[in-house]
Amino acid sequence: MDLTNFKEEWKYTNISSVLEKAYVTAPSEVSAEDIAPLRMPGHHKANELVFVNGRYTPALSQVFSPETELVILPLKEAMNGSFRELVSSHLNKSADYIKDGVHALNTSDMEEGMFIHVHKGVTPQHPIYVYHVLDGRQAPVMAQPRNLVYVAEGSRLQLTETYATLGTSDSFCNEVLEIVVAQDAYVEYYKLQNDVAHASQVNTTHISQIGRSYVHTVVISLGGGIVRNNMNLVLDAANNEAHMYGLYLLKGKTHVDNHTLIDNKQPGCFSNQLYKGIADDSSTGVFNGRIMVQPDAQKTNAYQSNKNILLSYNATINAKPQLEIFADDVKCSHGCTVGQLDEEALFYLRARGIPKEKAEVLLLQAYAADIIAQIKPMTIRAYAERLILEHLSIG
Repeated sequence: MDLTNFKEEWKYTNISSVLEKAYVTAPSEVSAEDIAPLRMPGHHKANELVFVNGRYTPALSQVFSPETELVILPLKEAMNGSFRELVSSHLNKSADYIKDGVHALNTSDMEEGMFIHVHKGVTPQHPIYVYHVLDGRQAPVMAQPRNLVYVAEGSRLQLTETYATLGTSDSFCNEVLEIVVAQDAYVEYYKLQNDVAHASQVNTTHISQIGRSYVHTVVISLGGGIVRNNMNLVLDAANNEAHMYGLYLLKGKTHVDNHTLIDNKQPGCFSNQLYKGIADDSSTGVFNGRIMVQPDAQKTNAYQSNKNILLSYNATINAKPQLEIFADDVKCSHGCTVGQLDEEALFYLRARGIPKEKAEVLLLQAYAADIIAQIKPMTIRAYAERLILEHLSIG
């Protein structure tokens, strides 16, 4: 392992305090009543996959889509069955990009994961909701969910993930999700992170576009202890298109580190990336965005922007946009900003009788609006808006 690169990748995020805890990893008894408050709007029309302490729990899950549209199998079964060749070709490709012990720890336990296959030319009528539930009611708990999703040629997938810790003990979720997108497929991926302050995560989402396809991702981070998000998009076919959006609203002592990578490997690809952050109290936000343009990726268009607002003198933002271009016929740009709320806009609202606290919330809502607007399902968008209002302490 290149230790210099490892230290640089984890420069702003020290997870030693998370890894030193004595966690249990055993299965847990979680009831439907425990899960009920965690279910998202529209759940009665969604394929719901519930993972308790990292293990898929069929008794708490519901799958409406027939097997002619959607196949959901234990990863171990898929490795040894009719999907063996498909799984062996695509499993663990994220390890080519993330070479650290945390990722390797998840890989060592990957047989507990699940395999999801969307059949060729299919648009499932029901979206997929994935709930990651950690049961910390008895002792500190660690979960290592590992899932592989294959979206076949000409098919569509809408996938949303959420995270929740039950109880007052510490939790640590070390997740790896790998999504393979074939020719003419379309993927929408949403991640909503709103866990408690004693819940930490290292969360890797690795998406490979192996055929000309379209990918749209939105990550919303509102709560947790130490949260690290690795979001990789590999554009491995000509004329791929990818959009990557993120919003992190932080307060207390929450630390969220967004590490993004877009690797352009083939010509004619387009990508757009916009991440926005708001940090209050003693929270810390990190954005490390990397765009790579390989020698064969001529005619690449790649754009990246990171914007941040500091609401407290004790809050911190560390931003590091990166471009690595090895082709000579490309259009690429990147940049970041860190500032405070617009004083003139705040004065304008207060001059019209709006209290300071509410005026600030209105400005923050407007600032976040262009990210929230990228959540295409209206039920999920409304849910995210409600969580943000609660986060900003306004009814």
